[in-house]
Amino acid sequence: MSAPTSPTDLYRHSLRLLLDKDIPAWVGLWAEDGSMEFPFAPDGSPKRLENREAIAAYMRHYPDHIDLHDFPELLIHQTTAPETIVVEMRGVGRLVQGDRPFDMTYIAVVTVQDGRFTSYRDYWNPLAVLDTDFTGSNR
Repeated sequence: MSAPTSPTDLYRHSLRLLLDKDIPAWVGLWAEDGSMEFPFAPDGSPKRLENREAIAAYMRHYPDHIDLHDFPELLIHQTTAPETIVVEMRGVGRLVQGDRPFDMTYIAVVTVQDGRFTSYRDYWNPLAVLDTDFTGSNR
């Protein structure tokens, strides 16, 4: 099977990889110089990751902290720029530490070039996980 190249297909494929907890394959969907931004990140959390290596380091332990089960609400909007999509979605699962429910609503602006993510602005709600960060420490 060839790798998905349209922004919508690539994004859907990336969600499947997250549900499968295949972080190395998910990171492999990124351009070497891709960037990931978190405009609403709380103090102490990164606001911007500058390249695939930084994204890989950030995501490496994601499944150890958040056990995703589904993305039950997914809307992907096309934009006037064919390489850019706007995504509305909800991720549900559990926070591994404390075995608590995880339910997060996201809006993301995602750009894909040559079949790889080049830019991902993730507008997630930090209040939903305010007492836990991805390193597993309580705040």
